[in-house]
Amino acid sequence: MSNRDLEARLDELETRLAFQDDLINTLSEQVARQELDIRELWAAKQLLHKQLKEVSPSNIRREEDETPPPHY
Repeated sequence: MSNRDLEARLDELETRLAFQDDLINTLSEQVARQELDIRELWAAKQLLHKQLKEVSPSNIRREEDETPPPHY
């Protein structure tokens, strides 16, 4: 291989590496934003669950409060 070919390959590899680094940084930022969104949604879900429990008590009785089935 000539010196010119090696320089061309090296330039191509450096260009690819630069694009890959940029892509990795972009993906990393996206994952970080999604993590924040997930945490926010999880907190909202917990709040809604708590509010729902306060507003509408369950119609299902606890096992110890259930009447036994009739005996025939």
